Amino acid sequence: MHQFLVEPLFGRHLVLGGYDISFTNSALFMVLTLGALWLFMLGGMRRELVPGRWQAAVEGFTGFIGDMLHANIGPEGRKFTPYVFSLFMFILIANLMGMLPVGVIPGLHAFTVTSHITVTGLLAILSFGIVLIVGFSRHGFHFFSLFVPHGTPVVMIPLMFVIELLSFLVRPFSLGLRLFVAMTAGHILLKVLAGFVVNGLNAGPGIAAIVSIPSFILMIGITLLELLVCAIQAYVFALLTSLYLNDAVNLH
Repeated sequence: MHQFLVEPLFGRHLVLGGYDISFTNSALFMVLTLGALWLFMLGGMRRELVPGRWQAAVEGFTGFIGDMLHANIGPEGRKFTPYVFSLFMFILIANLMGMLPVGVIPGLHAFTVTSHITVTGLLAILSFGIVLIVGFSRHGFHFFSLFVPHGTPVVMIPLMFVIELLSFLVRPFSLGLRLFVAMTAGHILLKVLAGFVVNGLNAGPGIAAIVSIPSFILMIGITLLELLVCAIQAYVFALLTSLYLNDAVNLH
């Protein structure tokens, strides 16, 4: 589990006023993620008449998120494109950066910030907070009608209200846990398989043929699957955020 350990860079803690404000490996990879996103957008905002591959990639991603919001929310969904696009790209790049093979360099290993519930939970709370702000700013206390499905018998309204409210409040937890669990499980599996490969090689040629080679082949397949999971989890997070925003905008 060492790959998930948050440690200060250079092994030194910086304490100020009783608080540890050390710049950690987690903070480093979040900064690298933001830097990669900034470079990606910078290279794609040239507005050339004939767009190059970089500009086409940026326009493709923004168009993809914009179309998703329009499909789920309607015309008003376009105003949320900057936030959902930033959310999607941050998670996608952070996931992919955690897959970088820097572990071949002694003393280094990639850090997946989305494998920590503190990061995914904060992103989920941020999205949930925006949903609440949009819902109450647009509808006031009528927003609570979201928790009473249309056509509910009067005698069932109190019970349905409590059930729907609890279901609504669980959303940020499920949103954050889904991404956290998916990334953590994938990296643990890869680490276990890597251990089989190394230990099999150390045990001799016979064990290596039986254990290391099949484990290495399986690692290749799992790595490709994990790259797909990186993209799927970013998409799911953005999609669910758009669906929750739809509830706030249209009370559906």
